[in-house]
Amino acid sequence: MTIEEIESACDTSQSLDFTRHELEGPELSLRRTFYPLGFPAEVRTNSEEILCLFEQAWGCLERRFKTDPIEIDVLLTEAESTECPPAPVYRIMQSLLIGTSDAHNYSVADLDHNRTQITVSRAALRHKRYLRQFFLDSAAESHIATRHATPVHAGCVALDGRAVLLCGDSGAGKSSLSYACARAGWSYVTDDCSFLLNVSRNRTVIGDSRRVRLRPSAAALFPEINELKMTPRAAGKPTIEMDTANLSHLACSQTAQADYMVFLNRRGGGPPALQPYRKDVARHFMRQVLYGSAESLAVQYEAIERMLKAEVLELRYSEMDWAVDRLERLLRGGI
Repeated sequence: MTIEEIESACDTSQSLDFTRHELEGPELSLRRTFYPLGFPAEVRTNSEEILCLFEQAWGCLERRFKTDPIEIDVLLTEAESTECPPAPVYRIMQSLLIGTSDAHNYSVADLDHNRTQITVSRAALRHKRYLRQFFLDSAAESHIATRHATPVHAGCVALDGRAVLLCGDSGAGKSSLSYACARAGWSYVTDDCSFLLNVSRNRTVIGDSRRVRLRPSAAALFPEINELKMTPRAAGKPTIEMDTANLSHLACSQTAQADYMVFLNRRGGGPPALQPYRKDVARHFMRQVLYGSAESLAVQYEAIERMLKAEVLELRYSEMDWAVDRLERLLRGGI
């Protein structure tokens, strides 16, 4: 307001309230608590639609860990554009993880204070898969991955109470082999991202067992996915996503105890084999994705060293049935 406008308001006894700055946006009056991966997260927003999207992502999950709640603020703003915003660019600046798409769509995760603040536009809300993939579904993950658990780029399946981490680069076959094991009667934990609980001395793994994501080429291995449609993605390679709640032939578990770490090798160059693998490579493979404070990294490095006390192996294979059978013999009788 100009001085003249303030004078006029005072002359007419008009009430003026400057307790909230105009740059702050509307108050986040809607609140709900969710439990991503079993950890409490308190969501505040000004949009019922945003709450509904969080409900879709985390609504069926129950609390499993007594930790301080992760605070997630999501401000929905109006914008003239109706086009889907670009994929965010991420930067780490000390204790801040910042993701920026444009001036109207960005997130700041304050790792020191266990809080994520997100601003998204009405245009982003029109593209719900984009909004979930880049902003909402991962809003709590950076805090879980730096405070409570150590992320490992690996699938995880269990048999008779013993689990194996299936490790490898993107395209190595982690999802396909995880699903193949689950079809054969194993318990399915996750197909791509496993978390080692930092407080566990028993190499406890947690994961999102609610869905399996397969490449369309996996239909050659699993005929039942031939009739399924590809899942639209805002970015990344095409996938077919299956909700495990709809797969009666799959047994799922949110946790398992990892006894083996197996690196997948389908590159050829020799007969199929399961053989010891280099722990120095495994150590660097796990460390390369970590971020956070020196203190949090030290805790995660300890979790990695506990994982490396298990046997680390390489699985060379080309036939899926052979690989599943070989892993079953491993878990039931050792190498």
